[in-house]
Amino acid sequence: MNIIDSKKIWLSSPHMGGSEQKFVKEAFDTNWVAPLGPNVNGFESDIESYLGEDVYAAALSSGTAALHLGLKLLGVTVGDEVLCQSMTFAASANPIVYLGAKPVFVDSERSTWNLCPDQLEIAIKDRIAKGKKPKAIIAVHLYGMPYNVEAIHKIASEYRIPILEDSAEALGSSYQGINCGTFGDIAILSFNGNKIITTSGGGALVSKKQEYKDKAIFWATQARDNAPHYEHSEIGYNYRMSNITAGIGRGQMEVLDTHVNNRRSNFEFYKKNLEDSSEIKFLEEPSGYHSNRWLTCIETSSYELREGIRLSLAEENIESRPLWKPMHQQAVFADCDAYLNGISDDLFDRGLCLPSGSNLEKDDLYRIVSVIKNVLR
Repeated sequence: MNIIDSKKIWLSSPHMGGSEQKFVKEAFDTNWVAPLGPNVNGFESDIESYLGEDVYAAALSSGTAALHLGLKLLGVTVGDEVLCQSMTFAASANPIVYLGAKPVFVDSERSTWNLCPDQLEIAIKDRIAKGKKPKAIIAVHLYGMPYNVEAIHKIASEYRIPILEDSAEALGSSYQGINCGTFGDIAILSFNGNKIITTSGGGALVSKKQEYKDKAIFWATQARDNAPHYEHSEIGYNYRMSNITAGIGRGQMEVLDTHVNNRRSNFEFYKKNLEDSSEIKFLEEPSGYHSNRWLTCIETSSYELREGIRLSLAEENIESRPLWKPMHQQAVFADCDAYLNGISDDLFDRGLCLPSGSNLEKDDLYRIVSVIKNVLR
């Protein structure tokens, strides 16, 4: 096939549901184009209603902003150490450095690809023995697969270390029937362009404490004190979500469950058509886990096969991508300590993310699978 003539298939493209323009038009019609307005309040309410568990949500400009403010709310400051899942996107770790703290990376478990409870406890004990008790733990629901909530939170509780739950990829996922984004002392969501729903750019901070939401909004609006003039007693940030952006989010919330169902259907299609190959393995849901399957990912039998599939897809104008490169392998974090078992390194070498958008058509999926089967032959 000539790449110029073939339709581009993206890894995870935005997918509008139809009502987004209604909410955005209302904002324009009422001149609520400022960073505040009814869509912001409405979007926060939509998130809170969807997640349940009596949470409070603050709509912000990005998931990274939410991570930054979340760590700040947990008291992370200059010189502190924060334990962070190594296999994740850099945005999970970067805000630690914003605050003058230092990331300490922890490897994955095989069953979920997320934070390994054994390595986590080893890391905590070793940091305490070195006189540096970690200030917080960042646990990620990678690719929409929940982390081992019971084991991770038991350890965190035993050592009295708060958890910042990075649920950027996991809106619509659940663990034992409870929605991801409600487990941590603080949780964050992302509405970046490639996420399960998008506001083009945006995120949210979630907590069961009203005071955390209020403080996050205070900091996110330049920490302006209650005065008729501009009075500031703390350093603030320009992190609030706009009313226009929130309008897109309100429309997207209406189709969230449909998007989850479509992405889970993508996973089942890939599995049905490729699971007969001994050279490809899929990440299964342990009992009680429900993944939104934000991205369908495969483990191949070798680095060479992974690259063969990736490059063959690229030749056909189909985007795929290796799994996240672990943070402990990143040059920018070369001086950070890490507690490793080799799993994230292995997954990075052999793992591939396949196109997973909720707007993929059956013809797209057949085309992708056909390319992969040709490589396997």
